[in-house]
Amino acid sequence: MSRRLLQTLLLGMVPFLGACAATAVPPPSPGTSPTAPVGRTTRVPRPTTPPRQAPQPSTTPGFQAPRIMDIPGLESVIGADSAGLQRQFGQARLDVREGDAQKLQFSGEACVLDIYLYPLSPGATPTATYVDARRSSDGLDVDRASCVAALKR
Repeated sequence: MSRRLLQTLLLGMVPFLGACAATAVPPPSPGTSPTAPVGRTTRVPRPTTPPRQAPQPSTTPGFQAPRIMDIPGLESVIGADSAGLQRQFGQARLDVREGDAQKLQFSGEACVLDIYLYPLSPGATPTATYVDARRSSDGLDVDRASCVAALKR
């Protein structure tokens, strides 16, 4: 083979050899942004969560104990069952059940109150563990304890 032909063949293979030399990019490590340039670390802010009470350990496979909201002014709501909540607020506007969970919605002129009930242990009666509140007029968030106070009978 002539030297010139060999050079032409080798130069023609350069683009293919470059493709073989490419290296895999490792996945971003925790606390880095996937769009940040290589070698730079960007902190991703963590969302804030309400204080959490430790759930009771479960020996039932697949059961996960719920987090229980702990906000001042909700003591009469958190931990109450469906009947107790309806004694406090009257007939629920909505009663939605999904699996062993339940959502009750109470509303008035001041606000709409959504109360989420989950069993604290396998087979237990669902009790209120989380509360959300918003204005009736435009759906903007309102103080949960104030909404509870406004809707109580």
